[in-house]
This record gives sequence, structure tokens and C-alpha cells, in this order.
Amino acid sequence: MPKYLIAFNDEWVPEHTADELRSKSEASRVVTDDMKAAGVYLFAEGGIDASTAVFHVVNKDGTAFFTDGPFVESKEHLGGFTVVEVADDDAARYWAGRLAVALDWPQEVHRFPSDMTEIVERHASDGG
Repeated sequence: MPKYLIAFNDEWVPEHTADELRSKSEASRVVTDDMKAAGVYLFAEGGIDASTAVFHVVNKDGTAFFTDGPFVESKEHLGGFTVVEVADDDAARYWAGRLAVALDWPQEVHRFPSDMTEIVERHASDGG
């Protein structure tokens, strides 16, 4: 079965009080508990933003080069994500919809490639 990333950017989340965030956490926990019961849940985490970036690393002449903080200055930062393994796009749509309603902020869904061949073929067809 394919795996899907359901994610949101931190910028899509309006300001919340601590109590509101706790309430959103509980609402999303109900959905993830349902995912677990359905056997589709793989991993989820939230509460990440630009402030949680610890370091980035690049290759410099065959050596890993580390610097503090995010890789680039950006207004967009990952806020949280869930990974599910479901039968198809419709099933991923269902779970993403449940999360969007529970949290009351947008979600974006990506299907992970099934293997390296799919990645190579997609990039070759894009001219990349």
C-alpha cells in the first residue's frame, strides 16, 4: 500500500492560546487514535516551526558541513505532519480531511514514491 504525508506549514496556523492548542491537540489525537485502530497510522508529530531547527548540513567537497539553524531564511516552515499507509488517494483524502476538520487549518497531502524507479522516471519526464 502507498504511504502518504499529510502535512501543514506553521504559517497556516493562526495564533492560538495555550488552551486552544491543547484542545486542538486532543482533537487531532482522536483522529490519530482512529488511524491506529484502522491500521493505517505510521507516525505523526507537530509543534515544529522555525524555532525548532537545530542545524543544517551540506556537502562541501565530500565532507559534511554543519551550521546552526534553518537552511535558508523562509517565511514557510513545516508545522507538523502525519504519515499513513492506505490503499489509495481516496483513503488519504479521508484522513487528511479528518485532520483538517479536527485542527481547523489546511493540510497538504503527498504520496511517497513506491521506489527509486518511480522517482527517476518522474524526474526524467519533468526534464530534470
